[in-house]
Amino acid sequence: MFRHKNILLTGRPGVGKTTALMAIIQQLGPGAGGFYTAEVRSGGDRSGFEILTLSGEHRVMASKTIKSAQKVGSYGVDVDAVDRLAAGSIDEALKSCEIIVIDEIGKMELFSDRFRASVISALDSEKPVLGVIMERSHPFADAIKARSDVKLVEVTLENRNTIPGVAKKLIEK
Repeated sequence: MFRHKNILLTGRPGVGKTTALMAIIQQLGPGAGGFYTAEVRSGGDRSGFEILTLSGEHRVMASKTIKSAQKVGSYGVDVDAVDRLAAGSIDEALKSCEIIVIDEIGKMELFSDRFRASVISALDSEKPVLGVIMERSHPFADAIKARSDVKLVEVTLENRNTIPGVAKKLIEK
């Protein structure tokens, strides 16, 4: 049984939210499904972002070379990648996993209506959600942060190494 059903890490970009999330998942053991994101680097420079599912699939979600009407900074966003891999892995986790992992609920992912619907379905489900949510204000993200069934945990440079233990205690009864 889980004490807090929906736990979302938040904090400044680059502070270690995804690293903390992955450490929590490793401590909890098998049974998690969903996705996380990672930087794509080329010659030492960040060139984009990739979606990696916990079942082993991966696809570039955003890149400086993607031509798209949906952009975040200099990155074009492949909304189809978000639909198929991010939203698809959430939907699959709802059917077959004990814990749903969502990394992250951020600007790039929020271009996808299917992703938004999958996030709401996961949060409304009986299954626990572990995730990361953007710190900056955004109408959709702000509504999620305000939910009574969401526990926000801020990750900072000072606490990032202790977050996996803190979050595990919040999850486990």
